[in-house]
Formats: sequence, C-alpha cells, structure tokens
Amino acid sequence: QVQLVESGGGLVQPGGSLTLSCAASGRISRNYRMGWYRQAPGKQRELVAEITSGGNTNIADSVKGRFTISRDNTKNTAYLQMNSLKFEDTAVYYCNLKILFQAYWGQGTQVTVSS
Repeated sequence: QVQLVESGGGLVQPGGSLTLSCAASGRISRNYRMGWYRQAPGKQRELVAEITSGGNTNIADSVKGRFTISRDNTKNTAYLQMNSLKFEDTAVYYCNLKILFQAYWGQGTQVTVSS
C-alpha cells in the first residue's frame, strides 16, 4: 500500500502564502502522478493541480498564476506553493497519488483564508 502524509495546512490571511507538502511512502512505482485536490463544504472535490513523473503539470484555471505544483522524486514528495490566497481558496486540501488507475489519498488538511 501507499501512504501519503500531508503537512503545511493552516490559517492564513488573504493575500498571504502557504506551502503544502505530501510525502509518499510504500510500494511506489517509478511512473506515477501526484496531485492536489480540494473540497469546500457543500461542493464537490475538484482538481487543483497535478504533476506527472516527468514534470508535466495541469493546473486549474481558478488558481493559475497563483499556485505552483512541484515534486521531488528522490523524496517521493509533492508540494503545492500557494500565493495570493483568497477567501474562496478555503477548503480541505487532499494529496492524491495515481499509479495507472489505482488512486491513493491523503487524510486531507484544512486551509483557511481569513482576515
């Protein structure tokens, strides 16, 4: 099994920055993609950003120019750098790892943007 451990969530003021990290461990193949999803109360979970093993990225329009996803394959860790945070960014953020069609999820970490 694959385990995902997230860190970095918390409270931040509008316009501020926050960095999330997700460390993966367990049986991980060489080729896998990692991503960040978020879910606000009453809304469905949505993709924020994802990155392939080769470094190709897919970023949601709502966060383009503000969020950056990266990964360190040596550490099996993905990062989400969030800048210029807005109230609407408040959500539970989940780390995701996919190997073929098998998906693994982190426990989720709360990000709250409040003045």
